[in-house]
Amino acid sequence: MDNKNILILTADAGFGHRSTANALAKAFKLRYGARAQVMVANPLDDPKAPSVLRGAEGDYDIVARRWPEFHKLGYRMSDMALATSTKEMAYAILTYDIICGLIRRHQPDVVVVTYPTYQYPLELYRRLNSDAKPVALVVTNMVTLGRLRIDKDVDLYIVPNKTAATMALDRGIAAERVNTTGLPVDPSLAQEPVSKQGARAKLGWDPELFTVLAVGSERVEGLDRFVDILNHAGFPYQIVAIAGGNDELHEGWLQTEWHVPAHVYNYVTDMPDFLRAADCVLSKAGGLIVSESLASGLPMFIMQVIPGQETGNAQLVVNGAAGDMALEPLELLYGMAHWLADGRRLYQERAANARRLGRPNAAYDAADLIWQLALTGPLGRHKTPIRSTENLKKLLRQFGVKTKDAG
Repeated sequence: MDNKNILILTADAGFGHRSTANALAKAFKLRYGARAQVMVANPLDDPKAPSVLRGAEGDYDIVARRWPEFHKLGYRMSDMALATSTKEMAYAILTYDIICGLIRRHQPDVVVVTYPTYQYPLELYRRLNSDAKPVALVVTNMVTLGRLRIDKDVDLYIVPNKTAATMALDRGIAAERVNTTGLPVDPSLAQEPVSKQGARAKLGWDPELFTVLAVGSERVEGLDRFVDILNHAGFPYQIVAIAGGNDELHEGWLQTEWHVPAHVYNYVTDMPDFLRAADCVLSKAGGLIVSESLASGLPMFIMQVIPGQETGNAQLVVNGAAGDMALEPLELLYGMAHWLADGRRLYQERAANARRLGRPNAAYDAADLIWQLALTGPLGRHKTPIRSTENLKKLLRQFGVKTKDAG
């Protein structure tokens, strides 16, 4: 079978988009070996990317404020049957040359998007060039589709669950383009786990103690307060605290007087090993940590929810009885007491529900779908042609955008 070049476009706005891309790349390697030539790229890493985009990783509002002329441009684009918001068009134009360069260099058989704003320059590329690269979009929010503008030119939507799939169908996407796989997580989570005791011993933790895994980052606010109350609760457990690159949080934990066994880390690269060794997770309702926890059969205490973006993730956990909300440290204390009471009966129920909701094979399932798309090529298009290609190219050149065919 022929080799296939797979270009995955991602971003570093948080950990989720990049981790999803890395999980897919790993699944391709494990499943298809050398036949799959995978390139993971963040277009915003390119030196030509405007600094405002590199700093904000797609903050539309900043783009609109810095370049008010895009309001006029967006209006003129709408006359050319490229109906889109001004902010989306601004993003498309600012990254168009970079996306074209990546396609020219890597000659992909399929382009995978884990950061949805990249679909806009891709749409421009496919309208302006006679090169119909198939495109797969991986939705990284567990339930809500958020600000994602549904594009019927996308060949394959990979969504994390039935709720997200229903939303896509309700927005007019053909059923054959929507596939529910779960959010791709590190495929090693699908491996047959060793015992909890063995996994803990390997990491140097107490093999017998119930283990709470607290996961932080620069975006997790107030985690130190929640860990502090666990430290003083007197329950029979050990705490594993990961700062996720938050140096201030890490330093604070290093200076803490611990009253229970504790293991403190700043940033870890072997998260699957930590998840296999833990009994539960304490963190925010980010799509990645929720997906990884459920894939590992670990119930969660959710201590922070970004409204809109993470609301659906939290609802999935709580409504599925795979965890509990604890937005204040005292709520965490009450919740942990209930989990550990009566021979851990409630904890065992939460863990069983987490295993039921988890999709540890999601990366393999998504990779298989993308591989098939690379083999078959793009599906039939529903695109609206640009009524005046030459006028559009002239308009783009006014903003410094090159429009020479990339084929």
